[in-house]
Amino acid sequence: METTEDAELCFPLLHNRSCRKPPSDGMLVNVLLYFISLLTAALNLLVIISISHFRQLHSPTNLLILSLAVSDFLVGLLLMPVDILFGETCWYLGDFMCALFNVIDYIIISSSVGTMVLISIDRYLAICDPLHYNIRVTLDRTKISICLCWIFSVVYGIVMLMDSLIHYDSDRICYGECFIVHTYITGVVDLVLTVIAPITIIIVLYMRIFVVAVSQAQAMRTHIVSVTQQRPVGLTAKKSELKAARTLGVVVVVFLICLCPLYFSAFSAMNLSSTFVTWLFFCNSSLNPLIYALFYPWFKKSMKLILTFKILQPDSCDMTIL
Repeated sequence: METTEDAELCFPLLHNRSCRKPPSDGMLVNVLLYFISLLTAALNLLVIISISHFRQLHSPTNLLILSLAVSDFLVGLLLMPVDILFGETCWYLGDFMCALFNVIDYIIISSSVGTMVLISIDRYLAICDPLHYNIRVTLDRTKISICLCWIFSVVYGIVMLMDSLIHYDSDRICYGECFIVHTYITGVVDLVLTVIAPITIIIVLYMRIFVVAVSQAQAMRTHIVSVTQQRPVGLTAKKSELKAARTLGVVVVVFLICLCPLYFSAFSAMNLSSTFVTWLFFCNSSLNPLIYALFYPWFKKSMKLILTFKILQPDSCDMTIL
C-alpha cells in the first residue's frame, strides 16, 4: 500500500533512490504557458511560410530571419511544452530523452546566437559598405553561412554535453531529475562562445552602424539639392537599409535582454528563479514575430494571404508582397 511519503516520490518503488516531487504549478499557469507555446509555434510558422513561399522575400536578410524563425519555432514546438510538463516536476522519459532534450536545447540556443551575429554582420555590411554589399552578400553565401551556423550548433551541443553524458550516472543524485553536468572548463567555454564573444561582436558592429547612420543623417540634412525631384535613388535605398537595421536592431536588443539572465544567473551569484530566466528566454521566441508584424508591412500582408488560403492559388509565390 502506497504511503503519503511514497506519494511524494517520483519513483515510489525506488524509495531512497528516488527524487521527491517538487510543488506543481497551478492549472491556470500551465494553461497560460501552453497558450504561449502554441502562439510562439504558430507565429513563427507564419514567418517560415511567408519567407519560404513568396519569391519576392528571398533576400539575404530575410533568409537570416527565416533561420531565426526556425529556431523560435522549435522553441515553441519542443522546448516550451517539455519544460511545462517536466521542467518543475519529475522526469519520466529516461536518460536518453533527457540527453536528447538537452542537446536540442543547446542546438537551438547556439543557432539563435549565431544567427544574431550573422544578422549584425549583414546590417553592418549593408550600412557601412553599401557599394560592395550586393557583391559580398549573396543568396548562396547567406545559405552557406546559415548551414555552417546550424552545423556548428549541432557539433557544439554534442561536444559540450559529451562529458555530461559519460558521467551522468555517477553524478546523479536521485532518479527523476534531468540535469546537465558542466566542468569548470566547459562552463567557461560555453559562457565565452555563447554569451561574451557574440555579445561583444554584436555591440561593436551595431555601435559602428549607429555612428555611420548618425553621420549619414547629418549629411542628408545639411546637403542642399537644387531640384528635389532629382533626389538620388541611392538615398532612398539607403533609407530602407537603415530602417531594416533599426528593426533588426530591436530584435537583437530584445534577444540579448532575454538571453543574458539565463547565463548570468547560472555563472554568477544572481538569485534568479531558473523557471523565470528560462521562460524569459523562451518568450523572446514569441516576441520576434510580433516585432516583424509591427515593423515589416510585408509580414502583415503575407500573413493575411496565408490565413485566407490565397497562397494555395496558382502562381501565388509570385504575388507582390513588398
